[in-house]
Amino acid sequence: MVRAPVEAQPPRPDAKSGDLAAAVIHDAQRLVSLEIALAKQEIKDLVMANAVAAGLVAAGGLLLLLGVLVAIPSLVVVLVPWQWQAALAWVVLYVAIGAGLVVYGKTRFRVGLPAKTLASLKESKEWALRRMKSTVR
Repeated sequence: MVRAPVEAQPPRPDAKSGDLAAAVIHDAQRLVSLEIALAKQEIKDLVMANAVAAGLVAAGGLLLLLGVLVAIPSLVVVLVPWQWQAALAWVVLYVAIGAGLVVYGKTRFRVGLPAKTLASLKESKEWALRRMKSTVR
């Protein structure tokens, strides 16, 4: 779990510039480690969502294959009167469910940059710039 960074202590009036620089470096190091932890968590969430989507696509592909495997014997059954309706119903059902799972799985795939990490990095950059400007004074 990623926690928010602890607010830095305001610089003491008698603090030396070396102490201030060390504090800024320490805060920046902690911030970088938190940014890395956030990126890892977002990537983990993305991988899990895509794993579910891949499973749905695989299940849909399997049902499509079963539909084809049922369709072949169905053609034979077509030659026998009044039995082809039942075989056709199974083919249509398998193909419809399989196509639906493939389409649903494809819509669940998400590939992109981790938005929270990018926003956090932008905030961190602004914070670091403000902090460096305040220690220069």
